[in-house]
Amino acid sequence: MSLIKLTGGRVIDPANGVNDQVRDIYVRDGRIVAGPNEHEKITAEYNIAGRIVMSGAIDMHSHIGGGKVNIAREMLPEDHRGDPLERTELTRSSCGHAAPGTLAAGYRYAEMGYTAAFEPAILPINARQAHMEMGDTPILDTGGYAMLGSDDFFLRMMAAKEDQKAINDYVAWTLNATQTVGIKIVNPGGISAFKFNQRKLDLDEQNAYYGITPREIVKVLSRAVHDLGVSKPLHVHASNLGVPGNVDTTLGTMDAAEGLPIHLTHIQFHSYGTEGDRKFSSAAARIAEAINQKKNVTADVGQILFGQTVTASGDNMVQYRNADHGSPKKSVIMDIECDAGCGVVPFKYKDQNFVNALQWAIGLEIFLMVDDPWRVFLTTDHPNGAPFTTYPHLIKLLMDRSFRNAMLDTINPDARAMSNLAGLDREYSLYEIAIMTRAAPAKLIGLADRGHLAPGAAADIVVYKEDADRERMFEKPELVFKDGELVVRDGRIVKVVRGNTHAVKPEFDRSIEKKIEPYFQRYHSVRMNNFKISDDELCECGGGSKLIAHACKKRG
Repeated sequence: MSLIKLTGGRVIDPANGVNDQVRDIYVRDGRIVAGPNEHEKITAEYNIAGRIVMSGAIDMHSHIGGGKVNIAREMLPEDHRGDPLERTELTRSSCGHAAPGTLAAGYRYAEMGYTAAFEPAILPINARQAHMEMGDTPILDTGGYAMLGSDDFFLRMMAAKEDQKAINDYVAWTLNATQTVGIKIVNPGGISAFKFNQRKLDLDEQNAYYGITPREIVKVLSRAVHDLGVSKPLHVHASNLGVPGNVDTTLGTMDAAEGLPIHLTHIQFHSYGTEGDRKFSSAAARIAEAINQKKNVTADVGQILFGQTVTASGDNMVQYRNADHGSPKKSVIMDIECDAGCGVVPFKYKDQNFVNALQWAIGLEIFLMVDDPWRVFLTTDHPNGAPFTTYPHLIKLLMDRSFRNAMLDTINPDARAMSNLAGLDREYSLYEIAIMTRAAPAKLIGLADRGHLAPGAAADIVVYKEDADRERMFEKPELVFKDGELVVRDGRIVKVVRGNTHAVKPEFDRSIEKKIEPYFQRYHSVRMNNFKISDDELCECGGGSKLIAHACKKRG
Protein backbone atom coordinates (compact mmCIF):
# COMPACT_ATOMS: atom_id res chain seq x y z
CA MET A 1 0.00 0.00 0.00
CA SER A 2 1.43 3.37 -1.08
CA LEU A 3 0.61 6.87 0.13
CA ILE A 4 1.62 9.87 -2.00
CA LYS A 5 1.43 13.46 -0.78
CA LEU A 6 1.29 16.52 -3.03
CA THR A 7 2.10 19.39 -0.71
CA GLY A 8 0.96 23.00 -0.86
CA GLY A 9 -0.55 23.23 -4.33
CA ARG A 10 -3.10 25.85 -5.41
CA VAL A 11 -6.11 23.62 -6.03
CA ILE A 12 -8.75 24.48 -8.62
CA ASP A 13 -11.60 21.98 -8.34
CA PRO A 14 -14.91 23.43 -9.63
CA ALA A 15 -16.90 20.24 -8.99
CA ASN A 16 -16.38 20.93 -5.28
CA GLY A 17 -16.41 24.74 -5.43
CA VAL A 18 -12.67 25.03 -4.75
CA ASN A 19 -11.05 27.98 -6.48
CA ASP A 20 -7.31 28.49 -5.97
CA GLN A 21 -7.09 27.23 -2.40
CA VAL A 22 -3.79 25.99 -0.99
CA ARG A 23 -4.29 22.35 -0.04
CA ASP A 24 -2.42 19.09 0.34
CA ILE A 25 -3.61 16.13 -1.72
CA TYR A 26 -3.10 12.54 -0.61
CA VAL A 27 -3.23 9.52 -2.91
CA ARG A 28 -3.48 5.93 -1.77
CA ASP A 29 -3.41 3.11 -4.32
CA GLY A 30 -4.72 5.20 -7.19
CA ARG A 31 -7.43 7.07 -5.26
CA ILE A 32 -7.52 10.46 -3.59
CA VAL A 33 -7.97 10.15 0.18
CA ALA A 34 -8.58 12.61 3.00
CA GLY A 35 -5.22 11.95 4.63
CA PRO A 36 -3.00 9.28 6.16
CA ASN A 37 -4.30 6.71 8.57
CA GLU A 38 -2.82 6.58 12.06
CA HIS A 39 0.86 5.62 11.90
CA GLU A 40 0.72 5.44 8.08
CA LYS A 41 3.92 6.58 6.40
CA ILE A 42 4.10 8.68 3.26
CA THR A 43 5.96 6.75 0.56
CA ALA A 44 6.48 9.70 -1.86
CA GLU A 45 6.06 13.45 -1.48
CA TYR A 46 6.02 16.22 -4.09
CA ASN A 47 6.46 19.84 -3.02
CA ILE A 48 4.20 21.73 -5.40
CA ALA A 49 3.95 25.03 -3.51
CA GLY A 50 2.81 27.81 -5.83
CA ARG A 51 1.75 25.36 -8.55
CA ILE A 52 -1.77 25.17 -10.06
CA VAL A 53 -3.45 21.80 -9.44
CA MET A 54 -6.40 20.46 -11.44
CA SER A 55 -7.88 17.06 -12.11
CA GLY A 56 -6.97 15.35 -15.38
CA ALA A 57 -8.57 16.96 -18.42
CA ILE A 58 -11.32 15.12 -20.32
CA ASP A 59 -11.92 15.48 -24.05
CA MET A 60 -15.57 14.58 -24.54
CA HIS A 61 -15.43 14.64 -28.37
CA SER A 62 -12.32 13.47 -30.21
CA HIS A 63 -12.05 11.07 -33.15
CA ILE A 64 -9.32 8.73 -31.90
CA GLY A 65 -10.67 5.29 -32.87
CA GLY A 66 -12.71 3.71 -35.64
CA GLY A 67 -12.71 3.13 -39.37
CA LYS A 68 -12.67 6.72 -40.61
CA VAL A 69 -9.69 7.59 -38.41
CA ASN A 70 -7.71 4.74 -39.92
CA ILE A 71 -8.72 5.87 -43.41
CA ALA A 72 -7.46 9.36 -42.55
CA ARG A 73 -4.14 7.92 -41.41
CA GLU A 74 -3.80 5.87 -44.60
CA MET A 75 -4.73 8.80 -46.83
CA LEU A 76 -2.01 11.04 -45.43
CA PRO A 77 1.30 9.13 -45.43
CA GLU A 78 3.04 12.50 -45.70
CA ASP A 79 1.55 13.36 -42.30
CA HIS A 80 3.20 10.33 -40.68
CA ARG A 81 6.84 10.72 -41.58
CA GLY A 82 7.52 11.96 -38.08
CA ASP A 83 10.52 13.71 -36.66
CA PRO A 84 13.40 11.24 -36.13
CA LEU A 85 14.61 13.39 -33.23
CA GLU A 86 11.33 12.75 -31.38
CA ARG A 87 11.30 8.98 -31.78
CA THR A 88 11.99 7.20 -28.54
CA GLU A 89 11.38 3.80 -27.06
CA LEU A 90 8.06 5.11 -25.80
CA THR A 91 6.78 6.58 -29.08
CA ARG A 92 8.14 3.84 -31.35
CA SER A 93 6.98 4.58 -34.92
CA SER A 94 3.63 6.17 -34.04
CA CYS A 95 3.44 9.72 -35.31
CA GLY A 96 1.29 12.07 -37.34
CA HIS A 97 0.06 15.63 -36.92
CA ALA A 98 -3.56 15.75 -38.12
CA ALA A 99 -4.42 12.11 -37.46
CA PRO A 100 -1.75 10.67 -35.16
CA GLY A 101 -1.46 6.95 -34.51
CA THR A 102 -2.82 5.43 -31.34
CA LEU A 103 0.43 5.59 -29.40
CA ALA A 104 1.17 9.18 -30.35
CA ALA A 105 -2.40 10.21 -29.53
CA GLY A 106 -2.15 8.83 -25.99
CA TYR A 107 1.25 10.34 -25.33
CA ARG A 108 0.39 13.78 -26.70
CA TYR A 109 -2.85 13.96 -24.76
CA ALA A 110 -1.09 12.96 -21.54
CA GLU A 111 1.73 15.44 -22.15
CA MET A 112 -0.91 18.20 -22.15
CA GLY A 113 -2.58 16.95 -18.95
CA TYR A 114 -5.44 14.99 -20.50
CA THR A 115 -6.31 11.66 -18.90
CA ALA A 116 -9.50 10.72 -20.82
CA ALA A 117 -10.86 11.07 -24.36
CA PHE A 118 -14.14 9.87 -25.84
CA GLU A 119 -14.66 8.75 -29.43
CA PRO A 120 -17.92 10.43 -30.50
CA ALA A 121 -18.98 8.28 -33.45
CA ILE A 122 -18.62 4.53 -33.03
CA LEU A 123 -20.44 2.73 -35.79
CA PRO A 124 -22.02 -0.28 -34.05
CA ILE A 125 -20.92 -2.73 -36.74
CA ASN A 126 -17.36 -1.43 -36.27
CA ALA A 127 -17.37 -1.14 -32.46
CA ARG A 128 -14.94 -3.99 -31.89
CA GLN A 129 -12.28 -2.43 -34.08
CA ALA A 130 -12.86 1.01 -32.51
CA HIS A 131 -12.38 -0.43 -29.02
CA MET A 132 -9.19 -2.16 -30.13
CA GLU A 133 -7.79 1.16 -31.35
CA MET A 134 -8.81 2.98 -28.20
CA GLY A 135 -7.38 0.12 -26.18
CA ASP A 136 -4.09 0.62 -28.00
CA THR A 137 -4.11 4.29 -27.00
CA PRO A 138 -1.96 4.40 -23.85
CA ILE A 139 -2.60 6.23 -20.57
CA LEU A 140 -6.04 7.60 -21.47
CA ASP A 141 -9.39 6.43 -20.20
CA THR A 142 -11.61 5.93 -23.23
CA GLY A 143 -15.20 5.31 -24.21
CA GLY A 144 -17.48 6.11 -27.10
CA TYR A 145 -20.92 7.03 -28.37
CA ALA A 146 -22.71 4.54 -30.62
CA MET A 147 -24.12 5.96 -33.86
CA LEU A 148 -27.83 5.46 -34.53
CA GLY A 149 -30.37 7.41 -36.54
CA SER A 150 -29.44 6.38 -40.08
CA ASP A 151 -29.27 2.62 -39.51
CA ASP A 152 -31.76 0.54 -41.46
CA PHE A 153 -33.12 -1.41 -38.47
CA PHE A 154 -33.98 1.76 -36.54
CA LEU A 155 -35.53 3.50 -39.56
CA ARG A 156 -37.65 0.40 -40.24
CA MET A 157 -38.89 0.59 -36.66
CA MET A 158 -39.74 4.25 -37.13
CA ALA A 159 -41.50 3.65 -40.46
CA ALA A 160 -43.51 0.84 -38.90
CA LYS A 161 -44.49 3.24 -36.09
CA GLU A 162 -43.22 0.94 -33.36
CA ASP A 163 -43.78 2.34 -29.89
CA GLN A 164 -41.25 4.19 -27.78
CA LYS A 165 -40.72 1.18 -25.51
CA ALA A 166 -39.54 -0.97 -28.43
CA ILE A 167 -37.16 1.75 -29.60
CA ASN A 168 -35.85 2.16 -26.05
CA ASP A 169 -35.11 -1.58 -25.95
CA TYR A 170 -33.23 -1.37 -29.25
CA VAL A 171 -31.17 1.61 -28.04
CA ALA A 172 -30.36 -0.14 -24.76
CA TRP A 173 -29.46 -3.35 -26.61
CA THR A 174 -27.10 -1.35 -28.85
CA LEU A 175 -25.37 0.31 -25.88
CA ASN A 176 -24.86 -3.07 -24.21
CA ALA A 177 -23.71 -4.82 -27.39
CA THR A 178 -21.21 -2.10 -28.35
CA GLN A 179 -20.00 -1.35 -24.79
CA THR A 180 -20.46 2.39 -25.28
CA VAL A 181 -21.37 5.24 -22.93
CA GLY A 182 -23.83 7.24 -25.05
CA ILE A 183 -25.76 7.58 -28.32
CA LYS A 184 -24.76 9.80 -31.26
CA ILE A 185 -26.79 10.93 -34.27
CA VAL A 186 -24.93 12.13 -37.35
CA ASN A 187 -27.06 14.12 -39.83
CA PRO A 188 -30.26 12.39 -38.61
CA GLY A 189 -31.49 10.12 -41.37
CA GLY A 190 -29.24 11.94 -43.84
CA ILE A 191 -26.59 9.27 -44.19
CA SER A 192 -29.38 6.88 -45.17
CA ALA A 193 -30.98 9.45 -47.49
CA PHE A 194 -27.66 9.85 -49.32
CA LYS A 195 -27.89 6.17 -50.27
CA PHE A 196 -31.21 6.93 -51.97
CA ASN A 197 -29.64 9.78 -53.98
CA GLN A 198 -30.82 12.63 -51.77
CA ARG A 199 -28.10 15.25 -51.55
CA LYS A 200 -29.68 17.24 -48.70
CA LEU A 201 -32.10 16.52 -45.87
CA ASP A 202 -33.42 19.39 -43.79
CA LEU A 203 -34.96 19.03 -40.35
CA ASP A 204 -38.54 18.58 -41.54
CA GLU A 205 -37.80 16.94 -44.88
CA GLN A 206 -38.66 13.26 -45.28
CA ASN A 207 -36.17 10.53 -46.07
CA ALA A 208 -37.16 9.47 -49.60
CA TYR A 209 -37.36 5.78 -48.71
CA TYR A 210 -38.52 5.60 -45.08
CA GLY A 211 -40.63 8.76 -44.96
CA ILE A 212 -39.06 9.81 -41.64
CA THR A 213 -37.80 13.33 -40.85
CA PRO A 214 -34.69 14.29 -38.87
CA ARG A 215 -36.91 16.05 -36.33
CA GLU A 216 -38.74 12.79 -35.61
CA ILE A 217 -35.44 10.94 -35.20
CA VAL A 218 -34.07 13.50 -32.73
CA LYS A 219 -37.31 13.46 -30.74
CA VAL A 220 -37.51 9.67 -30.44
CA LEU A 221 -33.83 9.08 -29.66
CA SER A 222 -33.58 11.90 -27.11
CA ARG A 223 -36.57 10.36 -25.39
CA ALA A 224 -34.99 6.90 -25.49
CA VAL A 225 -31.71 8.08 -23.94
CA HIS A 226 -33.60 9.95 -21.23
CA ASP A 227 -36.00 7.10 -20.45
CA LEU A 228 -33.12 4.64 -20.13
CA GLY A 229 -31.42 6.84 -17.55
CA VAL A 230 -28.22 7.28 -19.56
CA SER A 231 -26.27 10.23 -18.11
CA LYS A 232 -24.83 11.42 -21.41
CA PRO A 233 -27.54 13.33 -23.33
CA LEU A 234 -28.18 12.46 -26.95
CA HIS A 235 -25.11 13.67 -28.90
CA VAL A 236 -26.34 15.35 -32.08
CA HIS A 237 -24.46 16.28 -35.24
CA ALA A 238 -27.34 18.27 -36.74
CA SER A 239 -28.51 18.45 -40.34
CA ASN A 240 -27.00 20.88 -42.87
CA LEU A 241 -23.48 21.02 -41.43
CA GLY A 242 -21.50 23.82 -43.06
CA VAL A 243 -24.43 25.22 -45.06
CA PRO A 244 -24.99 29.00 -44.99
CA GLY A 245 -28.24 29.70 -43.17
CA ASN A 246 -28.12 26.48 -41.14
CA VAL A 247 -28.73 28.39 -37.90
CA ASP A 248 -32.48 27.84 -38.31
CA THR A 249 -31.94 24.09 -38.61
CA THR A 250 -29.76 24.13 -35.48
CA LEU A 251 -32.33 26.04 -33.44
CA GLY A 252 -35.04 23.70 -34.67
CA THR A 253 -32.93 20.71 -33.65
CA MET A 254 -32.75 22.08 -30.11
CA ASP A 255 -36.54 22.33 -30.08
CA ALA A 256 -36.92 18.78 -31.43
CA ALA A 257 -35.80 17.39 -28.05
CA GLU A 258 -38.94 18.95 -26.53
CA GLY A 259 -37.18 20.04 -23.35
CA LEU A 260 -35.24 16.82 -22.78
CA PRO A 261 -31.44 16.98 -22.45
CA ILE A 262 -29.68 17.29 -25.80
CA HIS A 263 -26.05 17.96 -26.71
CA LEU A 264 -25.26 19.76 -29.98
CA THR A 265 -21.78 18.86 -31.16
CA HIS A 266 -19.22 20.96 -33.12
CA ILE A 267 -21.85 23.71 -33.09
CA GLN A 268 -19.55 26.20 -34.83
CA PHE A 269 -20.23 24.34 -38.09
CA HIS A 270 -23.98 24.82 -37.51
CA SER A 271 -24.03 28.54 -36.66
CA TYR A 272 -24.07 30.23 -40.05
CA GLY A 273 -26.30 32.99 -41.44
CA THR A 274 -26.69 34.37 -44.97
CA GLU A 275 -26.04 38.08 -44.47
CA GLY A 276 -23.56 40.11 -46.51
CA ASP A 277 -22.52 40.15 -50.14
CA ARG A 278 -21.15 36.61 -49.91
CA LYS A 279 -24.32 35.26 -48.25
CA PHE A 280 -22.25 33.85 -45.40
CA SER A 281 -22.28 35.36 -41.92
CA SER A 282 -22.02 34.63 -38.22
CA ALA A 283 -25.15 33.51 -36.37
CA ALA A 284 -23.19 32.92 -33.16
CA ALA A 285 -25.27 35.46 -31.22
CA ARG A 286 -28.52 33.61 -32.01
CA ILE A 287 -26.98 30.26 -31.08
CA ALA A 288 -25.49 31.56 -27.82
CA GLU A 289 -28.77 33.22 -26.86
CA ALA A 290 -30.63 29.95 -27.41
CA ILE A 291 -28.14 27.97 -25.30
CA ASN A 292 -28.31 30.58 -22.56
CA GLN A 293 -32.11 30.32 -22.48
CA LYS A 294 -32.58 26.57 -22.99
CA LYS A 295 -31.15 24.90 -19.91
CA ASN A 296 -31.63 21.43 -21.43
CA VAL A 297 -29.09 22.22 -24.18
CA THR A 298 -25.33 21.78 -24.01
CA ALA A 299 -22.84 22.14 -26.85
CA ASP A 300 -19.22 21.71 -27.76
CA VAL A 301 -17.80 24.24 -30.17
CA GLY A 302 -15.62 22.36 -32.66
CA GLN A 303 -13.31 25.37 -33.01
CA ILE A 304 -11.35 25.62 -36.25
CA LEU A 305 -7.74 26.75 -36.06
CA PHE A 306 -5.61 27.62 -39.05
CA GLY A 307 -3.39 25.04 -40.68
CA GLN A 308 -3.43 21.58 -42.21
CA THR A 309 -5.78 18.92 -40.91
CA VAL A 310 -8.10 16.22 -42.21
CA THR A 311 -11.88 16.11 -41.96
CA ALA A 312 -13.25 12.68 -41.04
CA SER A 313 -16.99 12.30 -40.54
CA GLY A 314 -19.83 9.80 -40.69
CA ASP A 315 -21.71 12.46 -42.64
CA ASN A 316 -21.00 11.19 -46.15
CA MET A 317 -23.59 13.62 -47.56
CA VAL A 318 -21.52 16.61 -46.41
CA GLN A 319 -18.17 15.06 -47.25
CA TYR A 320 -19.35 14.25 -50.79
CA ARG A 321 -20.20 17.95 -51.18
CA ASN A 322 -16.81 18.99 -49.73
CA ALA A 323 -14.63 16.58 -51.69
CA ASP A 324 -13.73 19.13 -54.37
CA HIS A 325 -12.32 21.41 -51.68
CA GLY A 326 -9.84 18.85 -50.40
CA SER A 327 -6.27 19.93 -49.76
CA PRO A 328 -4.42 17.90 -50.85
CA LYS A 329 -6.99 16.92 -53.49
CA LYS A 330 -8.07 13.44 -52.45
CA SER A 331 -11.05 11.95 -50.64
CA VAL A 332 -12.82 8.77 -49.61
CA ILE A 333 -16.63 8.58 -49.52
CA MET A 334 -18.15 5.24 -48.58
CA ASP A 335 -21.23 3.37 -47.40
CA ILE A 336 -20.99 0.87 -44.55
CA GLU A 337 -23.29 -2.15 -44.31
CA CYS A 338 -26.85 -1.16 -43.38
CA ASP A 339 -25.71 1.27 -40.71
CA ALA A 340 -24.19 4.47 -42.05
CA GLY A 341 -21.26 5.74 -44.08
CA CYS A 342 -18.24 8.01 -43.80
CA GLY A 343 -16.22 10.55 -45.68
CA VAL A 344 -12.60 11.62 -45.28
CA VAL A 345 -11.30 14.80 -46.92
CA PRO A 346 -7.97 16.48 -46.06
CA PHE A 347 -8.31 20.23 -45.57
CA LYS A 348 -6.18 23.27 -44.84
CA TYR A 349 -7.82 26.20 -43.04
CA LYS A 350 -6.35 29.54 -44.17
CA ASP A 351 -6.48 32.79 -42.22
CA GLN A 352 -6.79 34.84 -45.44
CA ASN A 353 -9.70 32.79 -46.75
CA PHE A 354 -12.94 34.67 -46.00
CA VAL A 355 -14.98 31.61 -45.04
CA ASN A 356 -12.25 29.97 -42.93
CA ALA A 357 -11.47 33.23 -41.13
CA LEU A 358 -15.12 33.84 -40.31
CA GLN A 359 -15.50 30.24 -39.10
CA TRP A 360 -12.59 30.86 -36.72
CA ALA A 361 -14.28 34.00 -35.39
CA ILE A 362 -17.70 32.31 -35.08
CA GLY A 363 -16.34 29.59 -32.82
CA LEU A 364 -14.69 32.09 -30.52
CA GLU A 365 -17.85 34.20 -30.45
CA ILE A 366 -19.84 31.21 -29.23
CA PHE A 367 -17.32 30.46 -26.49
CA LEU A 368 -17.42 34.05 -25.30
CA MET A 369 -21.20 34.62 -25.56
CA VAL A 370 -22.42 31.43 -23.87
CA ASP A 371 -22.71 32.48 -20.24
CA ASP A 372 -22.38 29.12 -18.46
CA PRO A 373 -19.04 27.28 -18.84
CA TRP A 374 -20.79 24.14 -17.51
CA ARG A 375 -22.74 23.95 -20.76
CA VAL A 376 -20.14 24.74 -23.43
CA PHE A 377 -17.15 22.46 -24.04
CA LEU A 378 -13.67 22.98 -25.41
CA THR A 379 -13.24 20.90 -28.56
CA THR A 380 -11.88 21.22 -32.08
CA ASP A 381 -13.81 18.14 -33.23
CA HIS A 382 -10.37 16.56 -33.63
CA PRO A 383 -9.21 16.38 -36.35
CA ASN A 384 -12.01 18.17 -38.25
CA GLY A 385 -11.48 21.72 -36.97
CA ALA A 386 -7.89 21.21 -35.89
CA PRO A 387 -5.77 18.54 -34.17
CA PHE A 388 -6.30 18.21 -30.41
CA THR A 389 -2.70 19.31 -29.89
CA THR A 390 -3.88 22.88 -30.57
CA TYR A 391 -5.90 23.03 -27.33
CA PRO A 392 -3.30 25.12 -25.43
CA HIS A 393 -3.43 27.71 -28.22
CA LEU A 394 -7.24 27.75 -28.05
CA ILE A 395 -7.13 28.20 -24.28
CA LYS A 396 -4.85 31.23 -24.73
CA LEU A 397 -7.32 32.74 -27.21
CA LEU A 398 -10.07 32.40 -24.62
CA MET A 399 -8.05 33.68 -21.66
CA ASP A 400 -6.10 36.53 -23.26
CA ARG A 401 -8.18 39.23 -24.99
CA SER A 402 -5.15 41.19 -26.23
CA PHE A 403 -3.70 38.06 -27.85
CA ARG A 404 -7.12 37.21 -29.36
CA ASN A 405 -7.49 40.70 -30.84
CA ALA A 406 -3.95 40.60 -32.19
CA MET A 407 -4.83 37.37 -33.99
CA LEU A 408 -8.09 38.93 -35.20
CA ASP A 409 -6.12 41.77 -36.79
CA THR A 410 -4.25 39.26 -38.99
CA ILE A 411 -7.22 37.45 -40.56
CA ASN A 412 -9.07 38.20 -43.81
CA PRO A 413 -10.24 41.83 -43.43
CA ASP A 414 -13.71 41.17 -44.86
CA ALA A 415 -14.25 38.37 -42.34
CA ARG A 416 -12.95 40.62 -39.55
CA ALA A 417 -15.47 43.28 -40.54
CA MET A 418 -18.30 40.72 -40.36
CA SER A 419 -17.32 39.54 -36.87
CA ASN A 420 -18.36 40.82 -33.45
CA LEU A 421 -15.25 39.33 -31.85
CA ALA A 422 -13.40 42.60 -31.28
CA GLY A 423 -16.24 43.87 -29.10
CA LEU A 424 -16.22 40.86 -26.77
CA ASP A 425 -14.20 41.69 -23.66
CA ARG A 426 -14.62 38.41 -21.80
CA GLU A 427 -11.54 36.49 -20.70
CA TYR A 428 -11.92 33.00 -19.30
CA SER A 429 -10.49 32.38 -15.85
CA LEU A 430 -8.52 29.33 -14.79
CA TYR A 431 -11.58 28.26 -12.83
CA GLU A 432 -13.76 28.42 -15.96
CA ILE A 433 -11.17 26.53 -18.01
CA ALA A 434 -11.17 23.83 -15.34
CA ILE A 435 -14.97 23.64 -15.57
CA MET A 436 -15.16 23.23 -19.34
CA THR A 437 -12.22 20.80 -19.60
CA ARG A 438 -12.67 18.77 -16.40
CA ALA A 439 -15.72 19.09 -14.17
CA ALA A 440 -18.34 19.68 -16.86
CA PRO A 441 -17.34 16.81 -19.20
CA ALA A 442 -17.26 14.41 -16.23
CA LYS A 443 -20.71 15.56 -15.16
CA LEU A 444 -22.13 15.38 -18.69
CA ILE A 445 -20.88 11.87 -19.37
CA GLY A 446 -21.61 10.58 -15.86
CA LEU A 447 -18.06 9.96 -14.64
CA ALA A 448 -18.70 10.26 -10.92
CA ASP A 449 -15.09 9.59 -9.88
CA ARG A 450 -13.35 11.70 -12.55
CA GLY A 451 -13.08 15.43 -13.14
CA HIS A 452 -12.60 16.37 -9.48
CA LEU A 453 -10.15 16.09 -6.58
CA ALA A 454 -12.31 15.12 -3.60
CA PRO A 455 -11.58 11.99 -1.54
CA GLY A 456 -12.78 8.93 -3.41
CA ALA A 457 -11.94 10.30 -6.85
CA ALA A 458 -9.53 8.57 -9.16
CA ALA A 459 -6.12 10.16 -8.77
CA ASP A 460 -5.97 11.77 -12.21
CA ILE A 461 -4.06 14.91 -11.22
CA VAL A 462 -2.27 17.61 -13.20
CA VAL A 463 0.21 20.14 -11.80
CA TYR A 464 1.00 23.29 -13.78
CA LYS A 465 3.57 26.01 -13.27
CA GLU A 466 1.80 29.38 -13.24
CA ASP A 467 2.63 31.20 -16.47
CA ALA A 468 1.14 34.39 -17.91
CA ASP A 469 1.50 32.77 -21.33
CA ARG A 470 -1.42 30.35 -20.98
CA GLU A 471 -0.52 28.45 -24.14
CA ARG A 472 2.91 27.62 -22.75
CA MET A 473 1.38 26.76 -19.37
CA PHE A 474 -1.18 24.30 -20.73
CA GLU A 475 0.97 22.64 -23.35
CA LYS A 476 3.55 21.42 -20.83
CA PRO A 477 2.39 20.56 -17.29
CA GLU A 478 5.02 19.89 -14.68
CA LEU A 479 3.45 16.66 -13.36
CA VAL A 480 0.64 14.38 -14.55
CA PHE A 481 -0.65 11.47 -12.49
CA LYS A 482 -2.93 8.81 -13.98
CA ASP A 483 -4.70 6.69 -11.36
CA GLY A 484 -1.97 7.69 -8.92
CA GLU A 485 0.94 6.83 -11.23
CA LEU A 486 3.30 9.60 -12.29
CA VAL A 487 3.20 9.44 -16.11
CA VAL A 488 4.48 12.88 -17.16
CA ARG A 489 7.20 15.10 -15.75
CA ASP A 490 7.96 18.49 -17.31
CA GLY A 491 5.89 17.68 -20.37
CA ARG A 492 7.63 14.35 -21.10
CA ILE A 493 6.29 10.83 -20.72
CA VAL A 494 8.08 8.99 -17.91
CA LYS A 495 5.81 5.97 -17.54
CA VAL A 496 3.20 4.26 -19.71
CA VAL A 497 0.10 2.85 -18.04
CA ARG A 498 -3.17 1.43 -19.30
CA GLY A 499 -6.33 3.50 -18.99
CA ASN A 500 -9.88 2.33 -18.30
CA THR A 501 -12.86 1.80 -20.59
CA HIS A 502 -16.17 3.46 -19.69
CA ALA A 503 -19.58 2.09 -20.66
CA VAL A 504 -23.22 2.09 -19.60
CA LYS A 505 -25.45 -0.98 -19.41
CA PRO A 506 -29.12 0.06 -19.32
CA GLU A 507 -31.73 -2.62 -18.75
CA PHE A 508 -33.94 -3.77 -21.64
CA ASP A 509 -36.42 -6.45 -22.64
CA ARG A 510 -34.35 -9.33 -24.02
CA SER A 511 -37.15 -10.29 -26.38
CA ILE A 512 -35.95 -7.50 -28.69
CA GLU A 513 -33.34 -9.99 -29.91
CA LYS A 514 -36.14 -12.03 -31.50
CA LYS A 515 -36.43 -9.19 -34.00
CA ILE A 516 -32.75 -8.33 -34.22
CA GLU A 517 -31.36 -11.82 -34.81
CA PRO A 518 -33.28 -12.62 -38.02
CA TYR A 519 -32.48 -9.15 -39.30
CA PHE A 520 -28.76 -9.86 -38.87
CA GLN A 521 -29.13 -13.21 -40.59
CA ARG A 522 -30.78 -11.64 -43.61
CA TYR A 523 -28.93 -8.36 -44.05
CA HIS A 524 -25.60 -8.33 -42.20
CA SER A 525 -22.28 -10.02 -42.88
CA VAL A 526 -21.93 -11.01 -39.21
CA ARG A 527 -24.28 -12.84 -36.89
CA MET A 528 -25.90 -11.10 -33.97
CA ASN A 529 -23.95 -13.01 -31.32
CA ASN A 530 -20.65 -12.17 -33.03
CA PHE A 531 -21.67 -8.51 -33.16
CA LYS A 532 -21.96 -8.27 -29.36
CA ILE A 533 -18.80 -7.51 -27.35
CA SER A 534 -18.47 -9.26 -24.01
CA ASP A 535 -16.87 -7.72 -20.93
CA ASP A 536 -13.93 -10.10 -21.14
CA GLU A 537 -13.35 -9.37 -24.80
CA LEU A 538 -13.56 -5.63 -24.23
CA CYS A 539 -10.84 -5.76 -21.57
CA GLU A 540 -8.74 -7.95 -23.83
CA CYS A 541 -9.16 -5.40 -26.65
CA GLY A 542 -7.85 -2.81 -24.24
CA GLY A 543 -4.72 -4.80 -23.45
CA GLY A 544 -5.96 -5.60 -19.97
CA SER A 545 -7.78 -2.34 -19.32
CA LYS A 546 -10.45 -2.21 -16.65
CA LEU A 547 -14.12 -1.85 -17.62
CA ILE A 548 -15.95 0.80 -15.61
CA ALA A 549 -19.70 0.33 -16.03
CA HIS A 550 -21.67 3.40 -15.01
CA ALA A 551 -25.09 3.08 -13.46
CA CYS A 552 -28.13 4.49 -15.23
CA LYS A 553 -30.40 6.90 -13.41
CA LYS A 554 -33.84 5.75 -12.31
CA ARG A 555 -36.47 7.91 -14.03
CA GLY A 556 -40.24 7.87 -14.18
